[in-house]
Parts: sequence; C-alpha cells; structure tokens
Amino acid sequence: MTDVTEIRWHARGGQGTMLAARTLARAAINQGKYAQGMPEFGPERMGAPIRAYNRVSDENFSLYCAVVNPRVVVVLDPTLIGPVDVIDGLTKDGVVIVNTAESPEKMKEKLNIENGKVFTVDATGISIKELGRPMPNTPILGALIKTVPLITLDALLDDIKHTFSEKFSPKVVEANINAIKKGYNEVKGAN
Repeated sequence: MTDVTEIRWHARGGQGTMLAARTLARAAINQGKYAQGMPEFGPERMGAPIRAYNRVSDENFSLYCAVVNPRVVVVLDPTLIGPVDVIDGLTKDGVVIVNTAESPEKMKEKLNIENGKVFTVDATGISIKELGRPMPNTPILGALIKTVPLITLDALLDDIKHTFSEKFSPKVVEANINAIKKGYNEVKGAN
C-alpha cells in the first residue's frame, strides 16, 4: 500500500482555500512527488463553509474521492469548530492546524482531541499585516509545511514566485512570500 498523506481543509468561501490546496499540490509535484488538490463542490459562495482536499505521496496512487480519514486537518476559519465536525475521521496520530491567536493547548481542549497534535497560527493577523487584508491561505500554507514537512519551504516559495508573478505585481508576490515565512516561523504546537 502506498503511503499517502491526506489533508482536509475547512474554511469559508473567499478565504483562498482552493488556491492553497492547488498550490500545495503543484509545489509537491514540482518537487517530484505525486499530489492532488481538489475542491468539494456544493453551494459555494462567499462566506459559506467549504472543504478542499490534498493527497501527497512519494509514490503514484489512484484515489479520486473525498478525504474521509485525514492525517491532517487545516481549519482556516475557527468559527467552523462546533457547527462543523472538523475532526471527523481524523487518524489517531492526526495533526490539526487552526488559524487562531488562541494557544494550541486551548484549541486542543476545544476540539476535544486526546491523541494527535494541534498547532495554531494567527494566519489572519499575519495576512492583515503582510497583505493588507484577511486572506489566511498563504500563512497557513507556511504553518502546514513546517508542521507536516511534505515539501520544503523553498519548493513552496519557488512555486509562489513563479505562479503568482504571472497574475500579481511584485509587491503582492513579495507580501505573500513574507506571509508564508511568518506562518512557517510563528506556528505553535501542543502534543
């Protein structure tokens, strides 16, 4: 059986979740891995709860469905905790990364997780400071690859430089790079 790391993202429409999932997949592929980044389609609209998925592996795999038992859960909007069972199906050794200024210990208690690890990063605060608006997707990508090193920081930054420079000004590209680095450096964890 191929070892595939499965990630489920929980967010609200407009937070850049799809871009984050696709960016992670593309950067992993560019680093020689096999990867997927896909949305779960439904009545998506700005502010509505949404999910996206990633799979990353060193070996080829052929799974094309929703992630039901994720090893990693990324929560871009902490107000979803409670109304949505974000840890449903999380593996026993799972990792949860939450965009919040709260401590990892407090979040672990709030999520009612006994096993596994919980990490927090104030991705919204970072994005407001670096990007001038609440777009937590790039800082949370930095936190994700720090806590679950599926790809290198350099691989992610190279992908952002290349793909973002096709659409955005150098100032916006640099702001996103800084946001990723801050997310990478500021993530905190509780075992």
